[in-house]
Amino acid sequence: MILIKIGGGENINTEYICEDIATLVQKSEKDVIIHGANFVRDELAEKLNIPTKIITSPSGVASVFTNENAIDVFLMSYAGLVNKKLVAKLLKYGVNAVGLSGVDGRLLQARKRDAIYGVENGKTKLITNSLTGKVEKVNGELLRLLINAGYVAVLCPPAISSENEILNIDNDFASAILAGELGIEKIVMLFEAPGMLEDAKDENTLIKNIKKEELGEYLQFAKGRMKKKILGAAKSFALGVRQIYLGDGRVRNPIVNLLEGNGTIIE
Repeated sequence: MILIKIGGGENINTEYICEDIATLVQKSEKDVIIHGANFVRDELAEKLNIPTKIITSPSGVASVFTNENAIDVFLMSYAGLVNKKLVAKLLKYGVNAVGLSGVDGRLLQARKRDAIYGVENGKTKLITNSLTGKVEKVNGELLRLLINAGYVAVLCPPAISSENEILNIDNDFASAILAGELGIEKIVMLFEAPGMLEDAKDENTLIKNIKKEELGEYLQFAKGRMKKKILGAAKSFALGVRQIYLGDGRVRNPIVNLLEGNGTIIE
């Protein structure tokens, strides 16, 4: 079984990705999909005059400040627009897809963070009113029911807390917990770059191979959201994943290309 993580950037080509997933399904490969929607979220937030606010932690990890208004935008963009359009494209290619957010059936259950730290104008502030959480449990029983019945699950944040609050989560960390629950050994991550780059501004600086034991050394090259991907990868390996493929979601045959070694392989 492969976990396919689709980034939410503007230039991700979901048509190419869905076409590739259909090829895998035809070969009896079982897949689970989890996706982002950050570009659509930010675009929708601007239209609704609720612009996305980014918080950067003291360690340099960026996240979204999430209040009630932001959760509404999150639900519309992730669980609504992007999830359902992705499901529709997969159906077009003959993939028996079903879309779910982490809220449905308590698919992704998270513990609410009491507080987070953010750096603003050089000063570290304690933020206590953000609806964010960390995924602790996955409803594997529900997912296995779908998979065994021949469905391809298309998943997305947000998550639900034990107190039934809808929470924003780190999708990369959630992917690790999901892979661990289902015993998945391969993760494919598709985003707007050919893989992990030494220089985030130069696509010719691709790092082809990374040993999982040396992941920490590559954090120096991780800029923006890539830092979360590397941290999520480390958690994935701790939970039994054997190989992670990082690569380009803008090109034709993106998954097949990655599995053939055209990207970054961490193992």
